[in-house]
Amino acid sequence: MLLAGFAAQPLQAQNDRSFEIAKNLEIFSSVYKQLNLNYVDDVDPGKAIKVAIDAMLASFDPYTNYFPESDIEDVKLQLLGEYGGVGAIITQRGDSVYISEPYKGLPADEAGLKAGDRIVAVNGESTKGKKVPDVSSAMRGQAGTQVTLRVEREGKEFERTLTRREIKLPNVPYYGYVGPKGDVGYIKLDEFTNDAAKNVREAFVKLKKDKPGMKGVVLDLRGNGGGLMNEAVDIVNIWVPRGTLVVETKGKVASKNLKSYTRLQPEDTEIPLAVLIDGGSASASEIVSGSLQDLDRAVVIGQRSYGKGLVQNILPMPYNSQMKVTVSKYYIPSGRCIQAIDYSHRDENGRALKVPDSLKTAFKTKSGRTVYDGFGIEPDIEIEPEYMSNLAIALVQKLLIFDYATDFYRKHKEIAPAETFEITDEIYNDFCRYLKDKKLSYNTVTERVIKELRDVAKQEKYDSAIEQQLKEMESRLATEKESDLQKHREEVCEMLKAEILTRYYYDQGRLQGALKSDKAVLRAVEELSGKGVKGE
Repeated sequence: MLLAGFAAQPLQAQNDRSFEIAKNLEIFSSVYKQLNLNYVDDVDPGKAIKVAIDAMLASFDPYTNYFPESDIEDVKLQLLGEYGGVGAIITQRGDSVYISEPYKGLPADEAGLKAGDRIVAVNGESTKGKKVPDVSSAMRGQAGTQVTLRVEREGKEFERTLTRREIKLPNVPYYGYVGPKGDVGYIKLDEFTNDAAKNVREAFVKLKKDKPGMKGVVLDLRGNGGGLMNEAVDIVNIWVPRGTLVVETKGKVASKNLKSYTRLQPEDTEIPLAVLIDGGSASASEIVSGSLQDLDRAVVIGQRSYGKGLVQNILPMPYNSQMKVTVSKYYIPSGRCIQAIDYSHRDENGRALKVPDSLKTAFKTKSGRTVYDGFGIEPDIEIEPEYMSNLAIALVQKLLIFDYATDFYRKHKEIAPAETFEITDEIYNDFCRYLKDKKLSYNTVTERVIKELRDVAKQEKYDSAIEQQLKEMESRLATEKESDLQKHREEVCEMLKAEILTRYYYDQGRLQGALKSDKAVLRAVEELSGKGVKGE
């Protein structure tokens, strides 16, 4: 009789849960019906239900999302790096939208559209007052269909009719050699979309073939938000033996509990390897960097990664809609999960909580080094992050770097190759002259502190006693700000170089031009050219 009672408890709990689900679905249905019947204005059923679904999913985690049929192009872009469109990045300026970068060899580029062109209309509909998402949505569509853009350049308007294509963004935008001797390979991976592992493998094989004496290779995963887990496993496989455990997933549904092993012959298990990460490296990037770290196969350099140890699956829904659902957590070879935020527990304001230090657990790498779970991947060699100066922020926000590069491109037909181009004194002085009538203004932290001090002094009735000193400080600061363009010259030059190179050599040129002064890359070259990287 006692055993029967125990057996009945799970069944009773299941029945109670089924009843709660049915009850609340009935309540939701009744609420919508009554709104549809009685609300003073017409109710848009698709919009109302989408808002309700989004609000429900927001209570779980940021990665569980619903996509109606109209947003399927966005899903393709997220998962596959593909979408139907013309191949151009656009940006907002006031109530207008501009092309900021056409992708090389794609419809916008082939039609002669350039960075700095203002999009006046899409298919005859004015873009004035519209935001980037609206204009982007109008420009996208099924491959093979046409879209007509009316653009304005240097005061003149013209039209171009473009045939949309299936745009596949390159997941490896650049690979080559770095270091003073040019004997260290470099591979930049932007996304873990389809064929990412194939492209990384091909890049590595070509680098190694072209330079048999290559000292090592740098895999750059900075800013890479992740993607397909199987691609991550196959990338690790390039440098570790077949049959090596890379990642294990554990979820509520037994079928989601999987162990993923390398399945191919590696290309090279001995060459020194460095992986670059930062706060934007997440998910699949953390599988690659974390597993290579756990296996003591690579040195990890940069800043702590994002800390996303959650796995999502795409589930088909009625009427061609889809839902991306978090189904499990992943664990890398040492046994640690790097998930940094606990979405199942929230504070009084509804914010998810970070995993506290007290709950972090120590794990061991293959050679016995200590690593921890619960806060992303901690690099073996940390590079202090660089923050933009207030001057640089203002130049970017006001699009002054962008505008100067556009003007420069229109005046100069060609420049030096990307790997050798530099901002000369002549170019920089010309940029400084360009800024003189642009009303560049910005507030420094010091200025904000002085303002706050004045406000506090006024409240405490000290303002009259220190006002003269505050004015003197403001005057000296104003004088100092006049020299900011020289004080921050190195930073501004790098920004100018990147924007100008993009005009001539597209994204690949920008990446190539930045490598010579990239501190993380330089540190990786130093490490790879010296000692080995197997846990030393």
